[in-house]
Amino acid sequence: MKKVLIFAGTTEGRELAELLADSNIKCSVCVATDYALELMNDKRLDVHCGRLTEEEMEVLMRDGSFDVVVDATHPYAQIVSQNVRQAADKESISLIRLRRSTESAEEGFVSFKTHEECSAWLSFQTGNILLTTGSKDLGSYAKNETIKNRLFVRVLPGEESIRLCTANGITGRQIIAMQGPFSAQMNECILREYSIDWMVTKISGHAGGFEEKVEAAKKAGVGICAILPPSENVCQTEISGDERKSSMYICENVYDTAKKLESLLKEDILSQRRRKIILSGIGMGSTDGMTREAYYAFEDAEVIFGAERMLENLPGKGVKVPYYRADDIISYLIEHPQYTKVAAAFSGDSGFYSGAQSMKKALDEANEKGILKSETTILPGISSVSALAAHFGVSWNDAVLASIHGRRTNVVNLVRKNTKVFLLLSGKNDFEMLVNKFREAGINNVKISAGYRLSYPDEKLFTFYLDEFETKLFDLPEGVYTCLIENEDCEEQILTPGMDDEIFSRTKVPMTKNEVRVLSISRLELTKKAVVYDVGSGTGSVSAECARLSPDIVVFAIEQKEEAANLTKENAARLGLSDQIVVINKKAPEGFEELPTPTHVFIGGSSGVLSDILSAIQKKLIVKENTKGKTDKASKGVRVVINAVSLETIAQITKLIQTYPVKHVQLTQIQASRAHKLGSYNLMQAQNPVLIASFNLLPDDKMEADE
Repeated sequence: MKKVLIFAGTTEGRELAELLADSNIKCSVCVATDYALELMNDKRLDVHCGRLTEEEMEVLMRDGSFDVVVDATHPYAQIVSQNVRQAADKESISLIRLRRSTESAEEGFVSFKTHEECSAWLSFQTGNILLTTGSKDLGSYAKNETIKNRLFVRVLPGEESIRLCTANGITGRQIIAMQGPFSAQMNECILREYSIDWMVTKISGHAGGFEEKVEAAKKAGVGICAILPPSENVCQTEISGDERKSSMYICENVYDTAKKLESLLKEDILSQRRRKIILSGIGMGSTDGMTREAYYAFEDAEVIFGAERMLENLPGKGVKVPYYRADDIISYLIEHPQYTKVAAAFSGDSGFYSGAQSMKKALDEANEKGILKSETTILPGISSVSALAAHFGVSWNDAVLASIHGRRTNVVNLVRKNTKVFLLLSGKNDFEMLVNKFREAGINNVKISAGYRLSYPDEKLFTFYLDEFETKLFDLPEGVYTCLIENEDCEEQILTPGMDDEIFSRTKVPMTKNEVRVLSISRLELTKKAVVYDVGSGTGSVSAECARLSPDIVVFAIEQKEEAANLTKENAARLGLSDQIVVINKKAPEGFEELPTPTHVFIGGSSGVLSDILSAIQKKLIVKENTKGKTDKASKGVRVVINAVSLETIAQITKLIQTYPVKHVQLTQIQASRAHKLGSYNLMQAQNPVLIASFNLLPDDKMEADE
């Protein structure tokens, strides 16, 4: 079995060790402190704790029979790196130096070659000093009595670090024991909390958080004292031949190190890496409104995906790629295997009309197919609804939340029945469309409060009533809006069918009467997201009753007569239900062809082709098993209710329920009488008896579905 020895002192060393463990490669790790040992808590690893001399390193390498040694110690641990190189050379073992890049484009700081030089220079400066260079170099500053009482030191929260602080006379509030990584925001908080004037840091590159320190210092107006990295006296390319007994390689990240190990060990390593993917809501867009958890996720990410407008303000130094479709992101990750820390940004909250759920589903499917190896986490954000509610000082816990941004929603019906409706709009034209629909439905006393690009510098907030629309809204920018629609005159919601017949425009078109409608719709057993066919819709009274029960119900009203089809449209518009009722002016079953599979069907008129109608419905129920071996909901059947008045239709129904596969059959004849005024008397006038047949129509496994 191939064996690797890692001298770890950085995050990269720990990540490499865990990757080798994932690849079933025997790995031993050397760390210097007890705190580092706590962090290296993977039970699959053989971890040695304590500082080793060069001779002890030689013995360890010899006794362990290692194939490769990796030096992943800190860039400033020059003596340790030198000992590792010499020990590996004496034992003729190939060495990889995983050297963290310390290059930085930042300027404007005072630099020093040694800590002693920096300490001496600070003697002539005033103000508090924050040391972020660790406990090892603390002595250079603590022995300087002119600055000792002004020192604040940020060290790891381990016993050795605290012991070194105490030994150097640094105690109490002067000690900030914390584990990184630290965001620029956290650094800034510390600088301001301790009234720091000078921050001492090593130029430790991106992995060491150098950029975040510089950013924080600039914002807080703090001076920077930078300790330059020591030069490593090794060649930048492979060293072999007479100069060394073993080969040495320089790598600057975990990915390149793993690739070199694959070459040296002839083992597959990188394919075992699991990506950590975070799908995060970013709130309104400003980093000030982002959760700290999300902020850290983007700071830590090696690659960040999202719409271009979102990427502009996101924190982090990772590669920013303007992709937001799952297929594009998956393809990019396959083409760029070096990135294992991935973040994708979603506006607002990840659970409110967000693409985060569909993205997670696509990533999970890619994992099941073996395309990716990843773990996906979803993080929440502040939604536009909660932000808008806060702006206008209203609650949203008692409101209805909806969207017409890329989807159909019956807003009129929602506003008619609710005091508050929060709504996402696709653009400024949606305002005009809503106003026209409210007026058409007779809803006039509503107040609309809206927000555009909340939290951005060009944020807009405005409020108007319906009669102010033309004068107040004339030059709105394009983009997504969030609005609150308040209707103090909303109707008290009726939860049962039974609209008065007089509500509907009728002319001479036949209509299913109130009493029959109530029982028929009850027998339909409608569900919240039902897809309903109203065959022979007539005036559209059944369509309206169904749609009114839930804004998520969609009704397809199939009517062959043009006059009746127009009447269904008229009644749907007048009742504010046109977004839910789609009128098909065709004869059934020809009108079914382009429609989605129904969950419920009401047949009020069949024009003598009832068998053909049931056959066409049944064909839509033919489904195949999906990839997970589960069948579609349609395989459970569709709920059918038929109204019949003539004896011939009743006889046909009786025969059909014996022919087709059905269950839960109920046959009820209803005859209602209504009182009519005749002089001073109320006389009961009987209506025609109606047979209400209801059953679940099941798919026929022997029937072939249409392509």
